[in-house]
Amino acid sequence: MTNNSFSKKFLTLPLLAGVLVFVVMTLTLAGISEDVANHEPLTLLDAQVSNWLQTHRSVPLTKAMFVFTFFGSTGAVTCIAVAFGLYLIWQRRFAWLAVVVSSVFGGMLLNRLLKYAFQRPRPRFDDPFLTLTGYSFPSGHTMMATALYGVLAVYLCTTYAEHRYRNRRLAIVLAAALLIGLVGFSRMYLGAHYLSDVLGAMAEGLAWLSLCLTVMHSVRRKALMA
Repeated sequence: MTNNSFSKKFLTLPLLAGVLVFVVMTLTLAGISEDVANHEPLTLLDAQVSNWLQTHRSVPLTKAMFVFTFFGSTGAVTCIAVAFGLYLIWQRRFAWLAVVVSSVFGGMLLNRLLKYAFQRPRPRFDDPFLTLTGYSFPSGHTMMATALYGVLAVYLCTTYAEHRYRNRRLAIVLAAALLIGLVGFSRMYLGAHYLSDVLGAMAEGLAWLSLCLTVMHSVRRKALMA
């Protein structure tokens, strides 16, 4: 097998994976959205989880949740994305720069559009940690965290593509998943979102990120095959 043939095969694998993730996550988001719109059983679980979290507060956990929720805030995500973008410009990785811009900042716009489409009220509690305006579904913090730390994880995994770095790749993926999960959990704990808001945002973020990555790989594959 020639190097060119190997490269084409190598680029086909992430393309297929991206399409699969996009389809699965889009269907997942559609299912959650339907439950939210029709007030189906998932929304009952939302209320139960939120009430349970509100009755199991602790001062140390609350402080930790405010730290984790910061990593999904617009300010933090924007600063990290801009810093990463500047690094990619310095490295002349313009294809990856396009992925970061489209996945993170395009994802912000997509999330806002979905919020206005569903117009779901936020949770209401007698003693809330946060008093927020705007709509609840899907969670903006969770979606932005999924897009940003997801694209960072994918980029770092590509830099450790050799088989001998598989443990590093696993650690990168687990670290990103843990951070995204903690951001999502913090939004529920602080009373800003329901469980379905967080799950929907994760599905939204993964679907959008996979679409952006798939487009990049499609362009690279066409360039290689030209």
